[in-house]
Amino acid sequence: MRSISILGATGSIGASTLDLVRRQPGEWRVLALTAHSNAAELARLAREFRAEIAVIADEAKLAELRAALSGTNIQALGGAAGLVEAAAAGADLTVAAIVGCAGLAPTMAAIEQGKVVGLANKEALVSAGEVMTAAVEKYGATLLPVDSEHNAIFQCLAGNDPAHVRTITLTASGGPFRDWSLDQLTAATPAQAVKHPNWDMGAKISVDSATMFNKGLELIEAFHLFPVGLDRLRIIVHPQSVVHSMVEYRDGSTLAQLGPSDMRVPIASVLAWPQRMDTPLPPLDLAAIGELTFRAPDETRFPATRLARQAAEAGGAIPAVLNAANEVAVAGFLAGQIGFTRIAAMVEDVLSRYAPAAPSCLPDVHAVDAEARVHAREMMELA
Repeated sequence: MRSISILGATGSIGASTLDLVRRQPGEWRVLALTAHSNAAELARLAREFRAEIAVIADEAKLAELRAALSGTNIQALGGAAGLVEAAAAGADLTVAAIVGCAGLAPTMAAIEQGKVVGLANKEALVSAGEVMTAAVEKYGATLLPVDSEHNAIFQCLAGNDPAHVRTITLTASGGPFRDWSLDQLTAATPAQAVKHPNWDMGAKISVDSATMFNKGLELIEAFHLFPVGLDRLRIIVHPQSVVHSMVEYRDGSTLAQLGPSDMRVPIASVLAWPQRMDTPLPPLDLAAIGELTFRAPDETRFPATRLARQAAEAGGAIPAVLNAANEVAVAGFLAGQIGFTRIAAMVEDVLSRYAPAAPSCLPDVHAVDAEARVHAREMMELA
């Protein structure tokens, strides 16, 4: 029986992970579960899975969590320190799925245990890529990517020498606006942006898919996860979201990972690694799908991928600035403060005005993130 901790247990990744754990009775010992503020749901999950530790990030909800766990032996903790303590509990596998920079310190704590970390927190590699990868090497941890695209690449690279890779191609659905003109994009509303055609996701990541920033952030992640060089990383639009990514080798062979648009597929790959496990999903029916199409990304209508590549080339603190500025811009768009096309324009403006020194530790990353958000908010007020 292996032990598992899930950081972000009440989110979509956490729910999908626990669904698979639930289907393998006797295979897993749940060590720690965490949530941001949903104390009732966290307590319910902790009781169901007999977790040893439950952590609520919002300390104001700690009393509610303790009351909901009364009569059990489950340790209830709260706040940022509690998240780090849960991450450092030494689980055989820690799924790092806390959204945003709040997940940086817990992810680092899990890495420092030198075990396996299933990485679903984008900021770990986008904002702190050099710091995190150095820690992985120092502590001998194993990073397994949970994102469907990176997990697909990981599967296609299995058993092969990265030196033989010609290109790695990340596929992108293109989002709900992939066929819209620039004039239409200017008038796009938040309600339209969050209606992703293939995936059921939260508002922020749905907007990122609509702008293509999600794919740009994934490009930066891939740069850190797969050491083949930025010049060998590609993006292609694939509206059906069946091919999740591809790896082309020097002999001309291209390996692709295909599967349904369900996060339980990559999560199952992480849970079972280096083996395989059953999932409740039906077999992929290519005849019913009928056709798979691909097209080049349009960086005139969707400049986010260009900005992300430039940020990855610059390195240092620049990807963290890009990520922070994008988060502020997306929040502004969702609140009706700026238009859809202003998201990428605002990020580019922040990148042109703020270029801090490269971070050498997590506090540096947090400082860059905070300062970039100040610049972005000031720019939004002028919009």
